[in-house]
Amino acid sequence: MKLDERKPEEIEQQITSPVNRDDRPDVEQIETVSPWRDAWRRLRKNRFAMAGMIIILFFLILALIAPLLTSYSYYEQNLANRLLPPSGEHWMGTDDLGRDILTRIAYGARVSLQVGFFAVIGALVFGTFLGIIAGYFGRWVDMIISRIFDILLAFPSILLAIAIVAILGASLQNALIAIAIINIPIFGRIVRSRVISLRAEEYIMAAKAQGMKNGRIIFHHILPNSITPIIVQATLGFGTAILEAAALGFLGLGAQPPTPEWGQMLASSREFIQLAPWTLIMPGVSIMLVVLGFNLVGDGLRDVLDPKMRN
Repeated sequence: MKLDERKPEEIEQQITSPVNRDDRPDVEQIETVSPWRDAWRRLRKNRFAMAGMIIILFFLILALIAPLLTSYSYYEQNLANRLLPPSGEHWMGTDDLGRDILTRIAYGARVSLQVGFFAVIGALVFGTFLGIIAGYFGRWVDMIISRIFDILLAFPSILLAIAIVAILGASLQNALIAIAIINIPIFGRIVRSRVISLRAEEYIMAAKAQGMKNGRIIFHHILPNSITPIIVQATLGFGTAILEAAALGFLGLGAQPPTPEWGQMLASSREFIQLAPWTLIMPGVSIMLVVLGFNLVGDGLRDVLDPKMRN
């Protein structure tokens, strides 16, 4: 072993003198990355999720620029141009009343996306509230709310939506309400199970021991730690809500003519499936693509936000 040949005075001076950061050896700096930024970075590597986002973005842009995309009106009829095949003048052809299908698809994107957004937001708000109340307080509160969820889930969703719209009346607004109601128990049960698992955590028990009020515990600890499954379910719920709105429209219980809703367009075109198949194919493909886009994004979010799905 090689002995230190420095003088004792030099060694003492080095020990007692403050250490300069510039004199320290280079140490690899660890950058602190927020969980959401890390999730976005991993989501961008998911090709299917990115494909879904591109599809959704396309229909969002289509809905926003609908008035600028075409000079035709979505409700004015022109029987002289009825059932024209796709051409340079009418890119997607015309329907049985001579209306431009591309125009109605673009305006229909507005209707479908609005229905999906407001229905999911309504189901999310009420379902999250009921799920937190049931999971946090338990006992008879949990029993009552859980039985309500079980009753709603006992019916097929589309049949329950039909029953609600039949009671309220056939309209787009009532279809939106029905779709929100049938999706409330889905959000409620997800949040309830999450809250029950969080309620037993040590930091929640410590907060209660310190005298923290229930409202503060719920909004500062329970809800922030339950946001991940809510986001995933909301994304998947968009596609489901759009599909259910199209089903109600197809049955004549959703948007009423001349509103260009995709399900209603399918219903009015089914008689011409052999004579003019483009009148049926265009809205059907639009529904399929939007639902596929939201499902791909939802699956991608589940993969990046769920720790169990990480490699």
